[in-house]
Parts: sequence; structure tokens; C-alpha cells
Amino acid sequence: MDLPSTIPTSFVPHPASSSSPSKSSFDLSDAFGFIAYLILAVVFVAAIGVFFYGRVLASDQASKDAQLQKVTASIDSTTIDSLLRLQNRLNSSKTLLANHVAFSNFFSLLDTLMPSTVRFAALHLSLNDDGTVSIDGSGVAKSFNSLAFASTEFATDGRIKDAIFSNIAVSPKDGSVSFDLFATLDPSTVAFSP
Repeated sequence: MDLPSTIPTSFVPHPASSSSPSKSSFDLSDAFGFIAYLILAVVFVAAIGVFFYGRVLASDQASKDAQLQKVTASIDSTTIDSLLRLQNRLNSSKTLLANHVAFSNFFSLLDTLMPSTVRFAALHLSLNDDGTVSIDGSGVAKSFNSLAFASTEFATDGRIKDAIFSNIAVSPKDGSVSFDLFATLDPSTVAFSP
């Protein structure tokens, strides 16, 4: 039997690279695999970093604990007691100074507000239970106008409150005016200020 003339009698095989399909097209599964390996590497490096950072923190804490124990052992109990006594004294002095009443501010205020023609014959200052200070006094003014001026000064300034002048009597000899005064003071007027 004769072979048809269309069938070649010999052939040369083509190289495998030329016959395989080209890989120039983008493969999505390879990209996801690369990203997954990249994420795995980053997580692995971060885990190693956290592990070593934990070791550094643990050694740092151990050294700080050792320092604290040394310092605690070096503290003298008598020094602590003396510091506590000093703190108690300072707290007590703050309390005393906060509650201390100093009338020098009041007398300076009275000197600036009262005209020179008005003087006190008696003046009684009392500290009430509620912390207010009241004034009870008697005095003499050269004239009724001097007394009215003093009353206006008290009202204008506001630190001597509710001033009531009573028992006003004019002397027939020289026209001087005797009076009694009752008033309350603003707490800042008698507060201690260093």
C-alpha cells in the first residue's frame, strides 16, 4: 500500500517553548499568592518584633523593680516620721492662717474713710459664730455734715456694711454731734494677708 502524497515522510518537532501558550496575560491567582506571602512575611516580622519588645520591657521592669527595692531599703524611718510631722505642721499653719483675723486692714480702712472731724470714743469689734465681724461703737463728730459724709463714704466703699448711726445728739455748747454706730464688716477686711 502506498501512502498518500499529502502525508510527509519526515518531520522535525518544534521546540516546546514555541508550542506552549504564552504567559504574558495577567494571572490573578499569582497576584493574590504574592500578596498573601507578603502579608505573612510582615506579620512574621511584627510578631518577632513584639516578642523582642516584650523581652526588653520585662528586663526594664526587672531593673526598675530592683532600683525601687534599693531605694525603699535606703529610706530611714526617722526621716519619714520627721517629714510627716513637718507636713502636719504646715497643714495646721495653713488652717490657722486661713482662719486668722487681722484688724489692721480694718483700721487702715477706717483711717481712709473717716474724715478727721469724726472720732470714736469707744469701738468694740466682735467676731460672730457665723464668721462675720460686727462693729459697735460710739463717737463724736464736729458737725452733722461730717457724720453724713462718713455715712456716705461707708456706703460708697461697701466694705463696712449696714452702717446704722443712732442716738444722734447735738451738743448745745459747740454744735458737735455724738453718735452710736453699728455695722458689719466684709470678711476680706479682717482676713489675714501676709
